[in-house]
Amino acid sequence: MKHTDFLILYEHVVREYESILLLKAELERRGYRVAIQQLLDVKRISRRIRGWDKPEVLVSSCMYDDEAINSHVYNNIGVCNKVVNLHWEQMLSDTQEEGAWFNFNGNAKKCIQTCWGKRTQERLIAHGMEEKNCPVTGAVMMDFLRPEFEGYFKSKKALCAEHGLDADRPLLLYISSFGYASMTEQEVRELSEMAGEDFTGFAHTNRVSMEQTLAWFDRYLTEHPETQLVYRRHPSEWNSPALLALAEKHANFHVIFSDSVKQWIVAADRIFIWMSTAIAEVYFAGKSCGVLRPVPIEHEFDPVIYRNAAVIDSYEGFADMAAQGAADFPIAKEVIEGYFDKSDRPAYLRMADLLEQVYREPPRDQPFSLPFQPHFNWLKYFALLGIHVMFALKLHPKRFARIAPRFADFAGRIYGYVEKAAISPAEAAAMEEKIKRFLPKKHIDTQN
Repeated sequence: MKHTDFLILYEHVVREYESILLLKAELERRGYRVAIQQLLDVKRISRRIRGWDKPEVLVSSCMYDDEAINSHVYNNIGVCNKVVNLHWEQMLSDTQEEGAWFNFNGNAKKCIQTCWGKRTQERLIAHGMEEKNCPVTGAVMMDFLRPEFEGYFKSKKALCAEHGLDADRPLLLYISSFGYASMTEQEVRELSEMAGEDFTGFAHTNRVSMEQTLAWFDRYLTEHPETQLVYRRHPSEWNSPALLALAEKHANFHVIFSDSVKQWIVAADRIFIWMSTAIAEVYFAGKSCGVLRPVPIEHEFDPVIYRNAAVIDSYEGFADMAAQGAADFPIAKEVIEGYFDKSDRPAYLRMADLLEQVYREPPRDQPFSLPFQPHFNWLKYFALLGIHVMFALKLHPKRFARIAPRFADFAGRIYGYVEKAAISPAEAAAMEEKIKRFLPKKHIDTQN
């Protein structure tokens, strides 16, 4: 039995799954065997045995330090010196760009840290990485917006029909990033203590910005009842009374999380944003947008890509763009394309070329070299096994809150992560089949 060639790990379904399915389809088209696994899936002991089911290359979603190598690589497949990180967190603030964490620590610098654009590569090299370990590949998630994928997304008419919207009326889209606005003061304190950084001020900025932005929407929808506004909430905005209240007040205000942000970008007539990195997807979709900033964002939290961006800081500016549209993109072309390399060759092919090269050639570096000493975490293994059994039985840990509150709280958080990252085999198969329709039918020499 042939073992797996590539094992791709993912963390968030919405952020990553579509892109890794595209990579998987391309690698399989080239004749390789590819498996996909969520970070919190139960570790398959067989994958640690060479010649049985151990992959040649591990493709990770994040890889910041030795602990990540231990958790994501060693605990999954044992020692492996062919580690490629898809590196999903590349849009950072200026403070984060200069900090140690996002520039990788320990032997993580010896893994291959892929870069969406030249600016990220230059930053990593300036912080001690070798160029061979931080190649520029472009951003795979942008490929779905290329001409080759025309027809991949639903039309405005089809999307509106699915969500009870009127395709003949103006459709405004707001891409929210108010992840901290719904957090309690205690949750903000706990997060600050865990991260070693004070998020109190930023949480306040979230709340004030959200409050004023919703006030703008309230006023505009009252004055323009013919307009439909879709509010695509942040994953953390799952419990927002303010959103519920506005949706109850206005039949033309819709809080929707289903379908990808790219799908809504393609369908929308006007697009507004706060600080989401989805602004790059707006750019690659060939559209423009308005950056709504009722109040300034602290520079240490604002993605550096927004530096010197044209922003809208008044209701009048918002109302004008909502009615007329935007003439120019709010961020300079050289900035966007510096962080998201734009090439004639799709990023998924460039990434597949890299993975194929890593597979065929000797390791570029030694992520498992001393002083790093890996260890298998049996406690985590059995804890995850228990959580997955509970998830399969639909036995939520909150049921144990009265008799074991600490267990219910801790296990409940992990259960929640597992629940959010779950995707049914049928849904995954449908996504994969859809993607394959847009790939070339025959394998060609991808290196030329």
